[in-house]
Amino acid sequence: MRGSAHRRKSALRAAALVASAATVVLGVQSAPAGAQSGSQAGAVALSPGQRAAAVQDAQSGAAATARAIGLGGKEKLVARDVIKDADGTVHTRYERTYDGLPVLGGDLVVHAKKNGDRKVTKAVSARIAVPTTTAELPAASAEKSALKTSAAEKNTKTDAPQAPRKVIWAATGKPVLAYETVVKGVQKDGTPSELHVVTDAATGKQLFADERIETGTGTGDYNGTVTLGTTSTGSGYDLKDGGRGGHRTYDLNQGTSGTGTLFHDADDVWGGGRQSAGVDAHYGAATTWDFYKNVLGRSGIKNDGVASYSRVHYGNAYVNAFWSDSCFCMTYGDGAGNANPLTSLDVAAHEMSHGVTSNTAGLRYSGESGGLNEATSDIFGTSVEWYANNANDSGDYLIGEKIDINGDGSPLRYMDKPSKDGASRDYWSKDLGRIDVHYSSGPANHWYYLLSEGSGAKTINGVSYNSPTYDGKAVSGIGRAKVEKIWYRALTTYMTSTTNYAAARTATLSAASDLYGASSAEYQAVNAAWVAINVR
Repeated sequence: MRGSAHRRKSALRAAALVASAATVVLGVQSAPAGAQSGSQAGAVALSPGQRAAAVQDAQSGAAATARAIGLGGKEKLVARDVIKDADGTVHTRYERTYDGLPVLGGDLVVHAKKNGDRKVTKAVSARIAVPTTTAELPAASAEKSALKTSAAEKNTKTDAPQAPRKVIWAATGKPVLAYETVVKGVQKDGTPSELHVVTDAATGKQLFADERIETGTGTGDYNGTVTLGTTSTGSGYDLKDGGRGGHRTYDLNQGTSGTGTLFHDADDVWGGGRQSAGVDAHYGAATTWDFYKNVLGRSGIKNDGVASYSRVHYGNAYVNAFWSDSCFCMTYGDGAGNANPLTSLDVAAHEMSHGVTSNTAGLRYSGESGGLNEATSDIFGTSVEWYANNANDSGDYLIGEKIDINGDGSPLRYMDKPSKDGASRDYWSKDLGRIDVHYSSGPANHWYYLLSEGSGAKTINGVSYNSPTYDGKAVSGIGRAKVEKIWYRALTTYMTSTTNYAAARTATLSAASDLYGASSAEYQAVNAAWVAINVR
């Protein structure tokens, strides 16, 4: 999450990555050109155990799959996820290595039909090959350069705790041998930093830099009296939800490291004082878990039945919240003057959804793919808020309307007309990937609103909206429930780390075809909504 107080430009997050790396779909074997990988073939829900077994089976056959899709002899596939459809189609997501080195931008999805036909969705189309895997520059040179990059971002307390690793950088065109260095520290606003810097191993030129910290019964501050999942300890109760993967909520007590202290209560009636923020965060995590489980068939962030954890009361007057893959956790500040904790429901769901994106498409947090990453969290954060049906925080198409991050009662972002926040874009344009990802998310948020509710002036659940279109033509909505399923299937089945807006359009059309048919009204509506934000 980020408000106007945290706007900043970053040359490190330019559009270069996505502008040249749109998703490429390649036909293999007898798949007809332009064919969809399924037809009204929604995914079958797999238990965590079934999913784990499917991933293991995919890994066992990875060498044969690599040969079947035409990869080179030095390339290997590492299975990450498997989705099975009712019609027998299997979608397997892989990372790639070359001569034992990770290929950044090498991720792909193999769509295998029951009759043996295959299609492949690749993050990049370039052939993966480099003249040598022996670096001309020492790793120490890459580390020194990465530390300078972090310092240029005004990060403090910087350190590279692990030596740079050799990789193949392929996300922006011709593959090159490179180093990836992870620099940890603290950003200007107090958010932790985990900056991944990619450096050419022959020239020392910086190729890419990516910030991985994605910002984003009890009575709480926002949600009123709600039911909480707790665990009896014999001497009281802990905020540990045994029914949802063991999710725990901790009090950092204004600290900025570690897990803090697990919330404990004597009588299992929570709320008041420091507990209120914990109640909201714990409730937000539970509601988000339930939404993904009951609506989308996903069991936890990794779809493995295991929960993340939450930390509240981070830092002093910290005006943000963030998801971190490193700790697999959500963290919330207490807001300006420590008066408005950032633990509202849509914020909680927003942060957890960053974890879902990381464990599915892996959209890089830069350029257009970064905007789509942020939009995904806004889309599902909004979806969870509607799903909760909580009278204390009614469903709407406003982001962060409860936390007053701007200090004037206004929302953080608006989905019906994103530009109302003064920085986000309503429509796609060629320079979209050059702006902050929190604002390049605007067109995708706008697409979600238009496809859900349609264009024009209307009042929904007590909130007035007036959504425009790029060409002035009216657009009709198909309802949130369908849009949520379309975006989720596109994210988990067709998007990759480098997906840009044009590729997102292709992915959602494929998803709509799978779920509703290629000649359905839903398919046509998806296309019309993209046209309405200037993506054709």
